[in-house]
Amino acid sequence: MRELELPDVQDVMLEYRKIKLLYRSALKEIGTKLEILNDEFKLVHQYNPIEHIESRLKTDESITRKLIRKGKEITVENIQKYIDDIAGVRVICSFTPDIYRIVDMISSQDDIEVLKTKDYMLNPKVNGYRSYHLIVRVPIFLSDRVVPTKVEIQIRTVAQDFWATLEHKMHYKFEGDGPDYITKELRECARYVAELDTRMEELNNEIQKYGKLSDKNKNPRKTRSAPAVVYRGYYYEKIYV
Repeated sequence: MRELELPDVQDVMLEYRKIKLLYRSALKEIGTKLEILNDEFKLVHQYNPIEHIESRLKTDESITRKLIRKGKEITVENIQKYIDDIAGVRVICSFTPDIYRIVDMISSQDDIEVLKTKDYMLNPKVNGYRSYHLIVRVPIFLSDRVVPTKVEIQIRTVAQDFWATLEHKMHYKFEGDGPDYITKELRECARYVAELDTRMEELNNEIQKYGKLSDKNKNPRKTRSAPAVVYRGYYYEKIYV
């Protein structure tokens, strides 16, 4: 690969900043969809599968380093072609089944194209990392054209996110080569996190069962309604308890 001089790289990144609008818009698009799906799920099932949503844009420095690692020339075209995670969304759930619910909901959207998936829940990384990754493409409608734009979506539980945050700190602190005893301890913690997720899910299922039994045993109070009245175009009905 031809070595680029610093001014060349600066010119490329200046041009790239002009298309950042696409990636910022893609983050908004995915974020809005997830919020709507979460609201609908709560309305229908009285339950929120999503605890919270985070989003970020990759820095110019990080983009440049990643292209160099891939052995690609630093051009705007290569940035768009070879880097899938410029726009990133992280979805945090309470329980493992929620992860797959969200994957299904995202995949069923007509205007979202799923390009790649990686299930680190079923196949954790060697270091113990667990999560579900999707690379998707969404249409961004500009004034004169539609531009399909890639977004990486990571979905994990609260416990997994806690673990991943600490592992990320270690990775950058030691530039990917942390002390063996810390690496080993983190791997062991990943196993505890997986066990904790399973136990918490089982407890939640028991709580839900108990709630359903309690609802069945309740004796709802009967109500009677007064005749309905229409006043100034509004419908009124008084309920006597």
